[in-house]
Amino acid sequence: MRKTLSILVIVLIAALNSNAQLQKRYQLKKDPWNKDELIDPATLAALIKNPKASKPIIFNIGVVENIKGARHIGKASDKENLEQFRKALSSIPKSNSIVVYCGCCPFDRCPNIRPAFEMLKTQGFKNGKLLNLPTNIKVDWIDKGYPIE
Repeated sequence: MRKTLSILVIVLIAALNSNAQLQKRYQLKKDPWNKDELIDPATLAALIKNPKASKPIIFNIGVVENIKGARHIGKASDKENLEQFRKALSSIPKSNSIVVYCGCCPFDRCPNIRPAFEMLKTQGFKNGKLLNLPTNIKVDWIDKGYPIE
């Protein structure tokens, strides 16, 4: 009985340790944006379609299709692309409206949106927005008929 109990305790400790390691491995940093820094796809699509609207500068910081008018940077999780993004931002006035998006996967797993949005903040942009694509670009943008290149 004592041997069985000891084995059970060891198995339980191993399972808990494994679970803690998995949680730590997949835990992402706190999101660098707040809800006011998200822009709804319908809102951005309306701005793009309206010839009289003041349009934000849009950056595709992922590996997905380009939204109409977006500048493609590539995966912001790659150091080279993040540096390219920083250089692109350096020529833009800090008061301009900027929208970044990826849409490769759900927000909670996307490796690109956090570094790109943090870059917007560290570069001093006050009108930076993240396109709210919680599922992916296909579901949240393309399937709704919003403008794509």
